[in-house]
Order: sequence, then structure tokens, then C-alpha cells
Amino acid sequence: MAASLHDRSAAELLALYARREVSPLEVVDDLLAHIGRCEPDVAALWALDVDAARAAARDSQKRWQRGEALALDGVPATVKDNIATRGVPVPLGCAATLLRPAAAAAPPAARLRDAGAVIVAKTTMPDLGMLSSGLSSFHRLTRNPWDLAKNPGGSSAGAAAACAVGYGPLHVGTDIGGSIRLPAAWCGIVGFKPSLGRIPISPPYPGRVAGPMTRTVDDAALAMVVLSRPDARDAMSLPYDARIAWRDLAFDVSGLRIGLWLDAGWGLPLDGGVRAVVQRAAHALESAGAHIVPLAPWMTRTMIDGLDDFWRMRAWQDIGAWSPAQQQRVLPYILEWARGGAQLSGERVFRGYSQMAAIRDATVAATHAVDFVLSPVSPVLAFAAEWAGPTNDPARPFEHIGFTLPFNMSEQPAIALNGGYDDAGLPVGVQLAGRRHDDIGVLRVAHAFEVLRGPQRPWPMPT
Repeated sequence: MAASLHDRSAAELLALYARREVSPLEVVDDLLAHIGRCEPDVAALWALDVDAARAAARDSQKRWQRGEALALDGVPATVKDNIATRGVPVPLGCAATLLRPAAAAAPPAARLRDAGAVIVAKTTMPDLGMLSSGLSSFHRLTRNPWDLAKNPGGSSAGAAAACAVGYGPLHVGTDIGGSIRLPAAWCGIVGFKPSLGRIPISPPYPGRVAGPMTRTVDDAALAMVVLSRPDARDAMSLPYDARIAWRDLAFDVSGLRIGLWLDAGWGLPLDGGVRAVVQRAAHALESAGAHIVPLAPWMTRTMIDGLDDFWRMRAWQDIGAWSPAQQQRVLPYILEWARGGAQLSGERVFRGYSQMAAIRDATVAATHAVDFVLSPVSPVLAFAAEWAGPTNDPARPFEHIGFTLPFNMSEQPAIALNGGYDDAGLPVGVQLAGRRHDDIGVLRVAHAFEVLRGPQRPWPMPT
């Protein structure tokens, strides 16, 4: 049975357009109908603009007819709430934010539009991006399409849910501690966190990246062709390298040294079901000729406690400047967590900030002897939709990011993709990380694993 148009990959849609077998407007109309069926339950989108999407699809259709198609012409896409699109407010998932139309599109959104993609909507996120959850004081509660009682994760919550339920093939999220990879893992999709600076972003910040969220590694690579193009607004961006063959994913893993990392060193204990999925992934790669090398834990409690201090203080710098009335509109969980930064001493905050460098150095040292690292994405399975995170405790907010955070601080590329399913049929993600700037290597080994893993179960249809 042929896939519905909204379920087609970006690569498939471009091929269909080129053969004149379907038009961008037909695809967008099919997608909008699908959104109408699912969105009341999933609640992954914000600022859906039906008229603008159909107008962009018509423009794309004309370019295809003239033989002037662009790199992603007519491919539906979404961008996360915190990635500005011109004329649309950026609420950052928080009801306290003053809604002012953005004056310009941020680099990822600008690159998508430059390439002819049809940005259908923005996607939801939790308050200030500080939760691995679909819970927000501004947006409706976003749910996991595989089980509406479960959380999609976050902070790129809506992007992951939208991708899993079939709201088009290309979605862009952001990640500073796991915000692309965690929801990707719990929603069974591909979430790529590139090396810091590989995709220009505004505003830039240490550890913060934008990245594609897709159903296949090939679509993630296709998105990188466009998203990695230069933008002078990001002073932390890497030099643009046109030599990277993003679509050349054929790869032989034989002879590779792949580190197997099953103990983060702190945080929640590794669930047995997650462990089993990661170990099966390791066996698949080993059967293909890779050498699996066990890695010892290298993260410490001091590292995450220090970073928690710094992040609390940073959040309180914004929230503490708001009026009491504004503060009362912030998600109570986030308000309680951020208040913990209000009275921290300068020395303690500096020591906390210094843990970013400590994590970077420890991660690079621990992984330099292997080509890639295989690990869980999250130590635990999907949790309740209404929770703010796997612990649901603002005193212990980051116990689940031990496997993802290190690669933000070390600036190394890392990807999450589905490794299998738990006993309830929910996806369980695995993570593959590589050396700094070897983004194409990570995509290639992920594609190789995707082939070894074999076909997945049908995508969810929650209604």
C-alpha cells in the first residue's frame, strides 16, 4: 500500500515533483487535512498558517513548472517556537513572554525558505526550553503520538511529535543538553545534533545548536545541505564547507572502533529495557565488523550540580526581571527551579559555569581512542504526558541528560535514532556520537545502523 503524501520522505517528494506525478499544493493540502485529524489530540503545532502554506506551495509549483526548482522546493517543514520566523512572535513556550512579531527570520528558518521549503507551522516547546517535556504555560500540552498518555519529551517537543505523527518530513529543533535527541528517542524519529556552529543560529550560545528532526537519516542529511549554509549573524559558526558530501551516506562499519557507553556516571539508573535495546544495537554493529569497546563513566555529580547552578542563575536573570504578575504566568515548576539561582554567590556561579569546560575536556579525553560512541539517549522510557520531566521534581531536573549533555559541552556531533521498542510498543532511542566536526561521519554510521536495524513498525495514527 502506497504511503500517504504526508508520510512521504523529503527525498521521495522531490522525486515525485520532478516527475510531475504530484504537486506541492496537493502535498500541502493532504498534510493540512491530516493535521486537522490529529492535532486536536497531539497538540504539536503553534502559529499554523493555512493560507500562507498554500500560497507558498503554489509558488513552489510554479518554480517546478518553469524548471527553476530550489533544493527543498515544495517540501513541508516546521520550525521550533524559539526559531524566529519573520512577522511571528516568539513566545519561548512561556505565557509570561510579551508577544512581539519577529523582525527577521533566524538562520535555520531563513535557509529553509531560501531553499523553497514550505514552513507550515511553528512547533511547541516548554517554558524557556528548560524541560524535557511537552508541558508549557503557553502551549497546549503536547502528547506522544505513540501513546497519548505519554510525554514526547523536549524541549523540541512539538517537532518530535509532529515528525512521528506525519506532519511532513522536515522539522528543525534546538538542543543545548539533549533537546533534539531526547524527544527524538521517545518519539522514534531521527534527531541530529550537529557540531557546535555547523548550522548557524541566532542567538548563538555555548552548547546550543539547531538540527534536523526527521524520520530517516537520509532526510536529515538532505536538510543539512541547506541548514549548514552560512549566515554572518552567528559569530560562533564554523566556516562553511561546500566539500561535505551530505547525501553520500554509503558506509562500511567494519574495522571501526565503537565505544559502548552504558553508565553516565550520575543520574537515573539505566532501565533494563533501554539497556537491552542498546546492547542489541552494539551486537548488530559488531556483526557488521565493528569492534565494540566498553567505555567507563566519565561524568561526575559535581559537573551537573555546577551546571545546574549556572543555568538556574541564568534563567533567574530573565524571570527575576519580570513583574510579579508576569512571574505568576511562568510554569510553577520552572519558577521554583529558577528561584534557586536567585541567591547564589558569584563564586558559586563561576564554579558552575566552569563545569562546561570540565565536561568538555572529560568527554574529549574519554572518547578520543574510539571512532564513534554508542549509548542510550535517555536512561529511562517515556513518562507521563503531564509531567515536567522524568523525575517531575524541580530539585532534580537533569537526572536524565547524562548521556546527551556531554556532547553539547564538547561540541561533538551526536544523533538519536530508534533502536527498538519496549514491551508496550513504545520506541527506545540509541545515540551515536562522533569526533568534533565529523558530522558526516555520524550521519554515515547512523545510516549504516539504520540499514542493519531493518524496517520499523508502522508510524502512529492516534485518532
